[in-house]
Amino acid sequence: MARKNAVYAQSGGVTSVINASAYGVIMAAREASFIDEVYGGYDGINGVLTEKLIDLGQEPPEAIEALRHTPAGALGSARRKLQDLEKNRAEFQRIIEVLAAHDVGYFFYNGGNDSMDTTAKLSRFAAENDYPLQVIGIPKTIDNDLPITDNSPGFGSVAKYNAVSILEGSLDTESMHRDSTKVFVLETMGRNAGWIAASTGLAQRSERDGPHLILLPEVPFDKEKFLAAVQELVSRLGYCAVAVSEGTKDGEGKFLSEVGGQDAFGHTQLGGAGQFIQDLVNSELKLEHPSSTFPTF
Repeated sequence: MARKNAVYAQSGGVTSVINASAYGVIMAAREASFIDEVYGGYDGINGVLTEKLIDLGQEPPEAIEALRHTPAGALGSARRKLQDLEKNRAEFQRIIEVLAAHDVGYFFYNGGNDSMDTTAKLSRFAAENDYPLQVIGIPKTIDNDLPITDNSPGFGSVAKYNAVSILEGSLDTESMHRDSTKVFVLETMGRNAGWIAASTGLAQRSERDGPHLILLPEVPFDKEKFLAAVQELVSRLGYCAVAVSEGTKDGEGKFLSEVGGQDAFGHTQLGGAGQFIQDLVNSELKLEHPSSTFPTF
C-alpha cells in the first residue's frame, strides 16, 4: 500500500475532551505504516478550503502530549455545513484539489451529526471523481445522538456537569422552600435526544434530591399531567426540581419554545423551554420560582 498523508480537523461545538480525540488520531496515524505526514486543518473544513494546514510533525512532542488534558479545540473549529453536492460541487472540488496538492489519502473529521454528514458527502464526491480518499468520521457530540455509537466523547463531561448542577439547585431549593422558592428548573441542551436531560437523574440519591421530574424530546409534554405532578411533589416534599430538554415538544410536535431564526447548520434556534416551564408553574400553580433558569452549555 502506497504511503499517503493524512488531515485531521475539528468541527462543531468543541467539548472538554475533543483534543483527547485529536491526540488519539495523531498518535495512531503516526504509527500506521501507510500514513506519512499528519496535517491539522485550521478551523475545521475552512482550513482545508483555504489551504491552512498545520504540519503536526513540526509541533513539539510535549504540545502533542498536552492535548490529552487540554480543553477547547486546539486546532480551531467551524460550524460550516457543506451544501449538497448538486448545489455546491465547486466547494468539494476545491477540497479535493487541496488534498491532492498535499498528497492526502486520509481525512479524519471530528464532530457531530452535521460533521458526519460532511464526511459522507466528501467520501461520495471523492469516489465519483476517482480520487483515492479514505474519509473517517471521529464521533464528538455532547448530545450523545450519533447513530451507531454507544457513548460519544463529550457526553460524559456534560452529563456530570448537568447532574451536579441540578443537585446543587435542588439542595438550594430544599433550603429555601419554606420561605420562598419551591420549584427549580434546569434547561439542558438536546434538540431531538434527551440523553443530557436524562443524565441529571444520576444526581438523585434519594427522593428528596432532584431531579424529581425530567422532560424529554422523545416524550410529548402533557401540561395537565406535569402540573399535577409538580403540585403533588410540592405538597409532599415542599419543593420540586425539574430538568427540561430544550427540544421538549407538545402533543402536536411543536417545540415548547423557539427563539426564532436558525443556527449555523440551518436548524431552528431553540432556547427558553426552561422559562416556558417556569412561567407555566407560576401562572397555573402560583408557586415561587427562581427568576431565571440555571445556564447550561
